[in-house]
Amino acid sequence: MGKDDKDNSKGQAHHPAQTQDVNPGSEAEMTPKPKAEAEGYKGTDKLKGKVALVTGGDSGIGRSVSIHFAKEGADVAIVFHVHAEDAEETKRHIEKTGRKCILIQGDLRDENFCRECVTRTVKELGALNILVNNAAYQMSQEKLEDIPSEQIRKTFETNIYSIMFVTQEALKHMKGGDTIINTTSVTSYKGNPNLIDYSSTKGAITSFTRALAQNLVDRKIRVNGVAPGPVWTPFIPSSFPADKVKEFGKDTHLGRPCEPDEIAPGYVFLADTYSGLAYTGQILHPNGGRIVNG
Repeated sequence: MGKDDKDNSKGQAHHPAQTQDVNPGSEAEMTPKPKAEAEGYKGTDKLKGKVALVTGGDSGIGRSVSIHFAKEGADVAIVFHVHAEDAEETKRHIEKTGRKCILIQGDLRDENFCRECVTRTVKELGALNILVNNAAYQMSQEKLEDIPSEQIRKTFETNIYSIMFVTQEALKHMKGGDTIINTTSVTSYKGNPNLIDYSSTKGAITSFTRALAQNLVDRKIRVNGVAPGPVWTPFIPSSFPADKVKEFGKDTHLGRPCEPDEIAPGYVFLADTYSGLAYTGQILHPNGGRIVNG
């Protein structure tokens, strides 16, 4: 085993050069596949009897979060856009735990669809206790002038508008003890020169999280966020050129990107009424050791 191929704590130090032509990308086409289930993770009914809605739950972080929620006793509704194969694979893992899973396909840029996701979840699973706003879009560009206006609109409509619409509808059904978790990003804190529009939306999500948490304190609904650093998900081969994919995550202290199953337990912590009770308006930072002071 050569120096560049060594196992670095978990997974490879880097991944083979690869690209995908469709964005969002497909987990089924990635080499190697992201790790969705933490090895040896045993649920302890932290979320027993709860119903979760996870946008972008078909792959990457969303898949891993959905599976870990199910292992903790929650039924899960998954919203996905394109890749039915990925969504069905996630559903298979969830149903293997004995929990229910429904799949909701559509485009979160459509306000009516955002609201439909919530109404279907409540109708088919009976409640909504945990909302994970996780779906997002990114595409790298070298300069601000290179970003097409359509990409700017798509990034903002997917990443921040949809969160507001989904959450507005969700709050009609949520009560004290329920929780909202938003996926922001390390780019919210340090920026990224090739992801200017994406970084901007993630900054908005961070601010939205903090403001909404204050707004909902009296209703006893907690709102928190997770700001991952480099993570091996379909985002990467579908939004970066092959040479950058090969180097992705090597600048972290771990020397590699994180895996989704290393991040998902943080969502379980925030969703758990008891473990995360003191947390609202907070952001967790699973980013491979980068200090962001935020």
